[in-house]
Amino acid sequence: MSIGTKIAWDDTVLPFQLDIPDMRGRVARLDGVLGGILKQHDYPEVVEALVAEMALLTALIGQTVSLRWKLSLQVQSKGAVRMIATDYYAPQVEGEPAQIRAYASFDRDRLTDAAPFDQVGDGYFAIMIDQGEGTQPYQGITPLAGGSLSACAEAYFAQSEQLPTRFSLSFGKSTEPGVGEHWRAGGIMLQHMPKASPFAASGEGSGEILSASDLVDGEEGENWDRVNILLDTVDDLEMIGPSVAPTDLLVRLFHEEQPRVYDAQQVKFGCTCSEDRVRQSLSIYSAQDIATMTTDEGTVTADCQFCGAHYVLDPATVGFEAEGPDGA
Repeated sequence: MSIGTKIAWDDTVLPFQLDIPDMRGRVARLDGVLGGILKQHDYPEVVEALVAEMALLTALIGQTVSLRWKLSLQVQSKGAVRMIATDYYAPQVEGEPAQIRAYASFDRDRLTDAAPFDQVGDGYFAIMIDQGEGTQPYQGITPLAGGSLSACAEAYFAQSEQLPTRFSLSFGKSTEPGVGEHWRAGGIMLQHMPKASPFAASGEGSGEILSASDLVDGEEGENWDRVNILLDTVDDLEMIGPSVAPTDLLVRLFHEEQPRVYDAQQVKFGCTCSEDRVRQSLSIYSAQDIATMTTDEGTVTADCQFCGAHYVLDPATVGFEAEGPDGA
């Protein structure tokens, strides 16, 4: 695999379908996206790992949704890592990259040497879809459980969407010769598209969190089990690259299922923050409220948690009693 081919597959999501009824998937490779996300913050490595995993899930899930505007993933917990938030913005013009941003909030003093997922405690994993103006945002949540963020995502799809879903992810710091150490991530998402079995849909049973195996049986269950056994043979380096192209990986894993690929979606780091959005967020405050936010230098400041942008505003021009940015 040449350097040019490697670069062509970096920061892409490749959709595919297997020659089995209703079986689809995605292969993702992230490189520069993670660099753009992580360089904005001085995260400890254990937090970087969680952000990398969350960004990879966001890329894979975002590409499966017929999305007009934004998909968001969020973790809220009582652990050392209190929150992880990611956004996936759909391309506004066909052929343009999708945009991903992410950040984490954590208590540095409570971090331990344990595995990344052990840094989150009780809490929930949420997926939110916002199709833009004139639509009702959708949100689904599932408890934090299963030992990884990808396990939480699998439980979400089983519980909230009744879609058998499997993620196989790999991420870590790359130490390629001649290239500075940086984070790379890669993964595969499999989904079985039919609706849940009557048992799962009825809400009966023990009340435990559903898994993909609860949603398929008979021939569908056998097909699902078989492709998961094949997926279990994937190697971490095959997913991250750079030596194996995603198309070659699909053929190796699923050649008997005759995988068919579709146009790859490019993704990049990007943020939608702007001065206008900051002003809009402050428009609910009175002049008295704004006065309490005003610094000793006589300005109102705001920082974007996602990209680090710093905004400095005249307090007289913000809030619902404002003159407006032009003094009008």
